[in-house]
Amino acid sequence: MHYLKVGIAFIFLGIFSANAQYTETINSNRPGESQGAYAVGKNVLQLEAGGYFGNDNHTLFNSDTDILGASYGLRYGFLTEILELNFFGSFQDQVTSIPVGNSSDEFRFSNFKSNTLGAKFLVFDPGVSVKERKVNLYSWKANQRLNLRSLIPAVSVYAGANFSWWENPYMFEGESKISPKAALITQHNWGRWVLVMNFIADKFTEEYPSYGGIFTLTHAITPKFAVFGEFQTYISDLYADDLVRGGAAYLFGKDFQVDISGLFNFKDTPSRWQVAAGVSYRFDFHDDDEYIEDTYEGDRNQRGEELEETGFYKENEDVNGSKD
Repeated sequence: MHYLKVGIAFIFLGIFSANAQYTETINSNRPGESQGAYAVGKNVLQLEAGGYFGNDNHTLFNSDTDILGASYGLRYGFLTEILELNFFGSFQDQVTSIPVGNSSDEFRFSNFKSNTLGAKFLVFDPGVSVKERKVNLYSWKANQRLNLRSLIPAVSVYAGANFSWWENPYMFEGESKISPKAALITQHNWGRWVLVMNFIADKFTEEYPSYGGIFTLTHAITPKFAVFGEFQTYISDLYADDLVRGGAAYLFGKDFQVDISGLFNFKDTPSRWQVAAGVSYRFDFHDDDEYIEDTYEGDRNQRGEELEETGFYKENEDVNGSKD
């Protein structure tokens, strides 16, 4: 069975093939903030949503802010296996308390923190474009050499637009209602380990552009359960920070995932922590019956036996006992 992906898409897709191929199990970006290099699959509609709460404590402003919010995402594989249209956003309510004498003043506001419509396109897939090294029947040593193919990542490009429809306290003064966002996405697949890197330029036409990166490492402990660690950096004159996230996800069936995660940073202007939980659900309207080849361990028959053990194949058995 394909191993669970947390916060990232983690399966090699043979998507430059003339035949449509897609993953047997849901491919979610949650609970991390990075995007994986691969799309969800042609005619696949996927919902990803969750809630979070936390606190920001700013020593310079002597302020304490309680935060409650919801994040959401909608992803759709459009026309081809290598193109994904998506929409991501969040709505946040926060209460800021500032001491004044023996009491404190409170300021509360709620609004959309972000809404971004975009498209992701896979430009290079090493699983298809790079030939796999053949086994040398005459040299054990030659077979133990580093496989350079495993060092070549899948590469995608992302382009999107940020939207804000009315006066919004999360926007800086003078910010446009529509602003651009772009990213370069890479993904390495090493057995049960997956490394995803996002290099992001956000609002780069505005007075205060933001640049940064997200680096996510995922490990599948079992076919249903995986953990992840993530580092994110922001570089901007308006807000600069380094964040660390960690968490886990569990797979229920082929189309439903739940997750939990946490966040903290290293500075005190402000110091931040958050905890979050969410779900991902896939509506699979894929028309073709083909699946990708196994790029992890063992052959396809072995993976089929693993799926039978988890019960994922039982609902797909036809009257002749064969499986999709």
